Amino acid sequence: MNRIFLDVHALQTVPPSNLNRDDTGAPKSAVYGGVPRARVSSQAWKRATRNYFKDEHLLDPSELGVRTKKIVEAVAARVTALDPSLTGEHALRIADETVKAAGLKTEVPKRKASAAKDGESEPAPQSKYLVFLSTRQLDGLARLAVDGAADITAFLKDKDNKGRAKQMADTHHSVDIALFGRMVADDADINVDAAVQVAHAISVHRVENESDYYTAVDDENTDAETGAGMIGTVDFNSATLYRYAALGVHQLAANLGHGLREGEPRTEPVRRAVEAFVHGFIASLPTGKINTFGHHTLPDAVIVKLRTTRPVSLVAAFEEPVRGEEGGYVREASERLAEYIPDIERAYGDGDSTLTWVLRVGPNTHKLAGIGTEADNLSALVTAVGQAVAERLEKPA
Repeated sequence: MNRIFLDVHALQTVPPSNLNRDDTGAPKSAVYGGVPRARVSSQAWKRATRNYFKDEHLLDPSELGVRTKKIVEAVAARVTALDPSLTGEHALRIADETVKAAGLKTEVPKRKASAAKDGESEPAPQSKYLVFLSTRQLDGLARLAVDGAADITAFLKDKDNKGRAKQMADTHHSVDIALFGRMVADDADINVDAAVQVAHAISVHRVENESDYYTAVDDENTDAETGAGMIGTVDFNSATLYRYAALGVHQLAANLGHGLREGEPRTEPVRRAVEAFVHGFIASLPTGKINTFGHHTLPDAVIVKLRTTRPVSLVAAFEEPVRGEEGGYVREASERLAEYIPDIERAYGDGDSTLTWVLRVGPNTHKLAGIGTEADNLSALVTAVGQAVAERLEKPA
């Protein structure tokens, strides 16, 4: 299969906010170009994107996965749904044995085990770390557990049955697993290489964190009771962020295998996954301290590029921080990108093989109008990108 890469770039301004906190509660930051910048970690935006798939119904629930330590309970619940006679500790035990046969280690958490000694019910085993499994993988493991319910130990001693358990955990990956990958520390054989790389978003300009001192009044205080019921501080900043993600479409296709639905064209699940990712990454937003700051914004400018060479971040356009001498940062940031993109593509010979789409809002982004095909709205952009990806996949290698 041809190597195909999809680069997604966005400029997004957020008002006073604390999208992603460090261990002290302050907004995360980084030094780039010799000056401090606001930063939002890749993990924060990947989780926001995954949640957006579900919350906005971009994908059917059957195409999404679950990341949890409670995999035994998840399989046991499906076992009982398949066979109502298999309940309680029996369902948990056969689920646990099946999960272990698939290569995933489990144990009863020590704290919960201690509680059980004090008279509480025996807790369910859990994995030591978060495990990412698709809905179809959980369903498959449950069916296997039901098949061996009469004597699960003897059933899983059979090499074919144990092989089926391994296969269940390593096929039929959900879209989010195919995109973001999966690492299993105990069994590298069922790892999934991520198709998506998400950069830490950084501000295009210098940023210094600020601190808000707040007080809260006790509603039941009388006039004689003065002073605040609570005082504290919360750190925040505001920034115009450069956001970037690179999607290896060929890796996504390999992860998805033969697709998620019977009888559909080979390119269809990839197209659907690409469209969901582009939409979700652009429109999602980390929700750290969102009730405090209400930082509900969308990108001012989005650039999507379909390449056959290698991913290319445009962050170097902002190595020298934007000064904002005209009273804002979006205009100058857009001008920087409009100048930098043709320069780097001319220098490295990437322009002729690259398709480019632009979605922009407002006059401050007008310099980006000539660098690619303009989309009227997000829906049109997503559809155009999905169709182009499907056409590229159908070309012979």
